[in-house]
Amino acid sequence: MTAICLAAVPMASAAAQQPAPGANAAPAGPPRSYRDPYADKKRLLIIADLSTGNQSAHIGSSHAVSVIEQIGRKTGAYISIIRTDTDLVTKGEVWGTGAYAKGGPRQARGRNLDYFDAVLFYTNGETRMTPQQKQDLLDFVAKDGKGFIGVHTATATAVSWPEYSQMLGGNFDNHPWGITGAKIIVERPDFPAMKKLKTGSVLLDEHYQMLPTPYSRADVDVLARLDTRGLDLTLPGVHRKDGDFPVAWIKSYGKGRVFYSGLGHPDAAWDDPRVQALFLEGIKWAINGGQAPRPHPMTPAPK
Repeated sequence: MTAICLAAVPMASAAAQQPAPGANAAPAGPPRSYRDPYADKKRLLIIADLSTGNQSAHIGSSHAVSVIEQIGRKTGAYISIIRTDTDLVTKGEVWGTGAYAKGGPRQARGRNLDYFDAVLFYTNGETRMTPQQKQDLLDFVAKDGKGFIGVHTATATAVSWPEYSQMLGGNFDNHPWGITGAKIIVERPDFPAMKKLKTGSVLLDEHYQMLPTPYSRADVDVLARLDTRGLDLTLPGVHRKDGDFPVAWIKSYGKGRVFYSGLGHPDAAWDDPRVQALFLEGIKWAINGGQAPRPHPMTPAPK
């Protein structure tokens, strides 16, 4: 057995045993690994929840939200947090379950809406949000002055919740032409989201038709619409008789800003630099503000 010689260990002097100045002070903050790496970034909460809607038609949402995350990070415009549930759409406390629940051995409180600058929905169906969560989302935009972005099926979301539809600006009717290439008419060429698009541009997508209400040009500022001269308007699913099929719009909701585009069904749309630019600039506007919406009547088709 090896002996340990305590005498060989020198005793520290009384001065050396005194704590250094400030040694007993409270730590300046949490360990570096726990500090928020996005504290100085604009933060976008992406909700990609199709669990209560069409279970097969919009699997491309995975590619969609990955592109939205990448273009925000590459440009430095925002950082995305992607969720496939609506748990963070709340102003209440967010906890896990089991060991991670409040009071559990590894309890960890999560982020809520107060952490984010904007929320994006690529969603479908009625969602599992509680009445309080729904009110929190409306307040996040209208009262807090934050941003909301709707992608494609966002207008086919929570259709039994009229306040949501009013905030967003429209409800999905159908897509009578399926996935097809269609020309567009740009109505707001001065708006940044339109900078890579022009009248006559052809976009391949599952182009949407809106129900008569709540969609109204008195409330939304249409950035671009479909050029009906290249579409079959005799199909049974074509219900609008005014030729007004918006591709994208912006609007105000209380103090906040809303951007919506019906584009984004096929993967090919998200690989299109023009569509990427449209969403990047639309998200930036919803987060940061800028040009105020200018609702206007439908502009004449070019000759």
